[in-house]
Amino acid sequence: MTALHGIRFAFGTLTVVPVRVTRWDRAAARAGMLSAPLAGLVVGAAAAAAGSALALLGAGALLAAVAAVAVPAALTRGLHLDGLADTADGLGSGRPAEDALRIMRQSDIGPFGVVTLVLALLAQTAALAELFARGWAHGAAAAVLAAVAARLTLTLACRSGVPAARPEGLGAAVASVVPVAWALAAAALVTGAAAGAGGLLGGPAAAARAAAAVLVALAAGQLLLHRCVRRLGGVTGDVFGALAETGATAALVVLALG
Repeated sequence: MTALHGIRFAFGTLTVVPVRVTRWDRAAARAGMLSAPLAGLVVGAAAAAAGSALALLGAGALLAAVAAVAVPAALTRGLHLDGLADTADGLGSGRPAEDALRIMRQSDIGPFGVVTLVLALLAQTAALAELFARGWAHGAAAAVLAAVAARLTLTLACRSGVPAARPEGLGAAVASVVPVAWALAAAALVTGAAAGAGGLLGGPAAAARAAAAVLVALAAGQLLLHRCVRRLGGVTGDVFGALAETGATAALVVLALG
């Protein structure tokens, strides 16, 4: 039952899939954040389907890439992108933690947020366009892997020892709920699965590239997480959004370089 509540928690907080979240306790939050890659798998599959459909219909790699970027934004109500912009504004403000958190809570987006948002979307679209140009299967696989890796960064960000920056909100609900060993096990499982899928699709080189994409996504997320904890005092819902978008972008860039 806890696993079921965890899946509901993951889809209810990380996607627009119409599920009813009935438990918000620490056990449900722990199971939910361990299930985050599963939510990413569903989001990535939808993105892959949209991009592949356009590619197969002859729309071209760029349009397929735009669709593959737009679908995850729609399936998350743009909250991860909003979190990325808000976190950029908070970190870029140069203000003390309390003031930076106040800036992040504001509904408007400042110059740091706009620039970061535009660059992230451009990088994701450009990388996916390169991959769809190699074939619809390459683009589809990349869309799925990026979405899963993005949510895996959240699992690691919820590990024990990572505090919440505020006493309320999503950050407080999930901060430090995942034991470190469980977070590392989830990372190993997803990395192994990505390598296995890559190997089936393209052989040893593709397997290594897929594993590298996941690991680089996690590394990028951890660097940002470290910065946010030092600068803001912990994690917030906005920080989780920024981590997801950073992880997705890093994974796509690695795959495009292959």
